[in-house]
Amino acid sequence: MGTFCSVIKFENLQELKRLCHWGPIIALGVIAICSTMAMIDSVLWYWPLHTTGGSVNFIMLINWTVMILYNYFNAMFAGPGFVPRGWKPENPQDSMYLQYCKVCQAYKAPRSHHCRKCNRCIMKMDHHCPWINNCCGHQNHASFTLFLLLVPLGCIHAAFIFVMTMYTQLYNRLSFGWNTVKIDMSAARRDPLPIVPFGLAAFAATLFALGLALGTTIAVGMLFFIQIKIILRNKTSIESWIEEKREQLKQKADKRVRSVRYKVIEDYSGACCPLNRGIKTFFTSPCTEEPRIQLQKGELILATRGLRYWLYGDKILDDSFIEGTSRIRGWFPRNCVEKCPCDGESDPAPEGEKKNR
Repeated sequence: MGTFCSVIKFENLQELKRLCHWGPIIALGVIAICSTMAMIDSVLWYWPLHTTGGSVNFIMLINWTVMILYNYFNAMFAGPGFVPRGWKPENPQDSMYLQYCKVCQAYKAPRSHHCRKCNRCIMKMDHHCPWINNCCGHQNHASFTLFLLLVPLGCIHAAFIFVMTMYTQLYNRLSFGWNTVKIDMSAARRDPLPIVPFGLAAFAATLFALGLALGTTIAVGMLFFIQIKIILRNKTSIESWIEEKREQLKQKADKRVRSVRYKVIEDYSGACCPLNRGIKTFFTSPCTEEPRIQLQKGELILATRGLRYWLYGDKILDDSFIEGTSRIRGWFPRNCVEKCPCDGESDPAPEGEKKNR
């Protein structure tokens, strides 16, 4: 009830501005189109006032719409939970274990991060979601996850109604000839139930809503799977990204430690499949989108991995020459280079080196 009151009061009328963004506009537009078309088509397919099944079907549609909108607005307006400006831990000694945010002029609580979009530190921040135009954090993570679960379920129900409506409405309108199939969209149904006229415009709108529902089911369903995977590991999206980044940096550092220095002994033009470097080099060119690098005699290369006839590495250039320039790295033929004398005895072969492709 307290959450509901906070949604009604919005705690600050400025929160209403969150609706004026492309994310909420598109999300609410998709919900409105799918829900409206599903309710209209359910009347055409399964009249809710004459059968128990039709009544249950119509009530379920309304239920999906209400629950989706409630969790959506709750995730948007309840907010993720902000670290108070100027916050400090009760025990001053604990501040040595916390990071300090210069923007918020406060210490960051454990598992909190600063959001550049919201310009605040978010408690247990997961990510900034453009679809709700707000951060997903400690207070609204549950509502956001329920929203991701309910949307695919509601869209699957709506898609089933769209398919059944088009099938039942077109069943008595098809006329088969020897070479053609004709559809009479002006023909009325013979059954006496009150229906909404199903013309060409209604058919096109139903077909569009079906595609929208199926696309939303796939897209939001994937987001829900990712969220559940992270929740089961008791992590947030940012924490998972930090761990992956740390592992990548560790692997790169290990590669540099195990890298071997080579000296270019023959020029190489940077061709993908060089004919002048031998038949074996030509036919064993790496099947990858990674670039080839031009080599000139006398240059130094730091190789990190390789194949039998090819190596991958970075050019070692003068610091004054490459200041402000990105690294030059890529594949090059092995027979264009030789190991430097200082590295030939002590350093191991490049990581990933194979005897064949």
